[in-house]
Amino acid sequence: MLDALTAALSAAALALAAWCGFAAYRDQPTKDWHFIGMAVVTVLALAQLVVGVVRLAQGARADEGTAIFVAYLIGALCAIPAAGFMSLVERSRWGSATVAAGAIVLAVLEVRLYDIWKG
Repeated sequence: MLDALTAALSAAALALAAWCGFAAYRDQPTKDWHFIGMAVVTVLALAQLVVGVVRLAQGARADEGTAIFVAYLIGALCAIPAAGFMSLVERSRWGSATVAAGAIVLAVLEVRLYDIWKG
């Protein structure tokens, strides 16, 4: 996998968490700008999924197993869209807090993906 992509995705997820966390602190729901940020992070996660699958197809192997690696890639891809959908359902400060929590979860998933790939 690409270490730079993993680091960029982790940094983007943490930035999104801080941004939405600040909105929750200010008692604001998620706004259109937050959804643009979620889209950027989701595109990075999709790129990581594609790179990971291509690397596996080329014969590279994750140290802790292919199935768990692919499962974490799919989970990382779904984390932000799920949190974004939940923030649409809850149009209050808690929607922003949900996106912030989902972004933190994504950053933790990225650390775990790095561990699975490198061993």
